[in-house]
Amino acid sequence: MNQTYTVVRRAEAGLLATHKVLRNTYGLLAMTLLFSAAAAAMSMVLNLPHPGVLVTLVGYFGLLWLTNKFSRSAWGLVWVFALTGFMGMTLGPILNVYLSHFANGGQLVMTALGGTGVIFVGLSAYALMTRKDFGFMAGMLTAGILVAFLAGLAALFLPTMPGLHVAVSAMFILLMSGLILFQTSEIIHGGETNYILATVTLYVSIFNLFTSLLQLLGIFSGDD
Repeated sequence: MNQTYTVVRRAEAGLLATHKVLRNTYGLLAMTLLFSAAAAAMSMVLNLPHPGVLVTLVGYFGLLWLTNKFSRSAWGLVWVFALTGFMGMTLGPILNVYLSHFANGGQLVMTALGGTGVIFVGLSAYALMTRKDFGFMAGMLTAGILVAFLAGLAALFLPTMPGLHVAVSAMFILLMSGLILFQTSEIIHGGETNYILATVTLYVSIFNLFTSLLQLLGIFSGDD
C-alpha cells in the first residue's frame, strides 16, 4: 500500500514539475518574442544597417554560449534577453529590405508571420495533445541542422543560385518544425527541465522558421 502511494505521489510530482516547466517556458517565450519584436522595430525605425554575417554569427553563438552556461541562474534570464534582443536587431534591417524593395513587402512579412504562428501553434498543440515521444528525432535534427547551416553559408557566396536558396529555406522550415515537436516532447516527457534552455530552442526555431518562410515568399513573389 505504501509503495503504491509513493508511486502515485512521485507521478503527481513529476506531472506538476512538467506543467511548471511548460508554463515557465511559454511565459518566457512570449516575453522574449515581444522583446525581440521591439528590438527589430527599433532597428527598423533607426534604419540600422545589417551587422554582417560574421558579427551576426559571433554575436549569436557567443550569446547562446553564455545563455547555456548561466541557464541555471538568474544570469541566464539576462543572457536570454540579450540573445533574443540581438537577433531582433539583426532582423530589423532584413525587414526593411523587404518593405522597401518589394511592392508587396508588407504582405510578404505578414504572410510569413502568420504562417510561422500557425505552424508553431499547430505543432505545439499536436505534441501536447497526442503526448507522442519525438525523442528519436534528436540525431536527425542535429545532422540536418548542421547540413542546412553549411549549405546556408554556401548560399551566401553563391547569390546567383536561387535554387540553393530555395533548398536551404525549405530545409530550415522542415527542420525547425521538427525541432518544435522535439523540444515540446522533451518538456512533456521530462527530457528538458530547464525552461531557459527550452525557451531558447523554441525561440530559435520560430526565428529561423519566420526568416525561411519570408525568404521563400520573396523568391516566389516574382518581384525583382
